[in-house]
Amino acid sequence: MNTLFAAYWCTFSCSFCSGWLERSTSASWAPFDLLVLLILSETVQNSLVGDDTSLIGGLISAATLVILAYGISILTFNSKRLERAIEGTPKILIRHGHRRAAELQRQRITKAELLEALRNHGCANITDVRVAILENDGKITVIKR
Repeated sequence: MNTLFAAYWCTFSCSFCSGWLERSTSASWAPFDLLVLLILSETVQNSLVGDDTSLIGGLISAATLVILAYGISILTFNSKRLERAIEGTPKILIRHGHRRAAELQRQRITKAELLEALRNHGCANITDVRVAILENDGKITVIKR
């Protein structure tokens, strides 16, 4: 019975945290948000099948992670330097119709992936692009000329 209750609690806590992260879909989550959710699910899973199967142990572990994630979100909101370190910065892939090959290589984006993103934004050619930016969430934003 304790395990069944813990399983329900695990499902509730993961759902709560996904809503707490205030993202409409998991595709719009930042890498840090996904990391917190994965660590939270692993921690709660250990309370289900690990050595400590008590509900209190899982609650304490989950609450600690949620509080730490909330604290880090406050710190990154107040410190732009810490925000850049944790969440990264957008990268310019195309500027004024010219590919930035070094940046594309650093970000491991192939020409085919870049062209697909351009087509998704209605651009047939790289020369039609004023700027293309790789956002922190992995999406490519395209601004046409």
